[in-house]
Amino acid sequence: MRTNNQSFLGGAPADFILLGVSDRPWLELPLFAVLLVSYVLAMLGNIAIILLSRLDPQLHGPMYIFLSHLSFLDLCYTTTTVPQMLVNMGSSRKTISYGGCTVQYSIFHWLGCTECIILAAMALDRYVAICEPLRYVLIMHRPLCQQLVAVAWLSGFGNSLVQVVLTVQLPFCGRQVLNNFFCEVPAMIKLSCADTAVNNATLAVLVAFFVLVPLALILLSYGFIARAVLRIQSSKGRHKAFGTCSSHLVVVCLFYLPAIYMYLQPPSSYSQEQGKFISLFYSIITPTLNPFIYTLRNKEVKGALRRLLARAWRLCRG
Repeated sequence: MRTNNQSFLGGAPADFILLGVSDRPWLELPLFAVLLVSYVLAMLGNIAIILLSRLDPQLHGPMYIFLSHLSFLDLCYTTTTVPQMLVNMGSSRKTISYGGCTVQYSIFHWLGCTECIILAAMALDRYVAICEPLRYVLIMHRPLCQQLVAVAWLSGFGNSLVQVVLTVQLPFCGRQVLNNFFCEVPAMIKLSCADTAVNNATLAVLVAFFVLVPLALILLSYGFIARAVLRIQSSKGRHKAFGTCSSHLVVVCLFYLPAIYMYLQPPSSYSQEQGKFISLFYSIITPTLNPFIYTLRNKEVKGALRRLLARAWRLCRG
């Protein structure tokens, strides 16, 4: 049987130890409770958004096609990481198999890249709705929305495939302790005992492309939106226009700010201690908040939710 000190240069390690907050035992119980509640809320909120987008005929527009995919992404995000974290926090063995770790970071990076492009597509939708309202239905037709969604998913898969192929080749020389809550490519690169220059460079290029390019498109779209809104004479019209964009802007900030901090800093300045809590934020807190942000700020979603609850109540009463 392999020991912790045995070299793994000849093969992959059997498993990894996910340190999490085991160095702070007093934090495990409250964090377990927060994660459990957040996971339940994330599941309920995002499933509700998906059901509303599918069942309510008033939510079949382009924006809600993207929103339903965003909610599905958030469901997958939380399910990829949180159950494993809860199991580890509730037991003395805080391990994950090598295969499980590989699957976890491959899916996580697939979903992350896909979400970047979905958020950019949503910004495009808001730009057309505000700046080209008379041509909105003509431009943002259903086939185009489906093509944008397909590009997002396929691009995310391509990014993940490249990262997995490079990361599975890294030797770990007996190192098994990941100072993180779950498996992520930067933490795996940091753990390796080999020269990781190629991995770091590839990660930087891919992240710069899949994070900064969509972010630039989002900022450009909102620049045109702001210019168009400021030309509106009535304050009520301006308020309504900004209201249609505010939910998306909040979600963009919640997603992009941690991602930029996590992936666009030099490897030499990467702090695993800070990084693992940033990872925790965008893997569970952001997916939990997203459906509530869209529900609270969107009259159409609130109306659809009321109609769905009323229909369910009538069915229950017989």
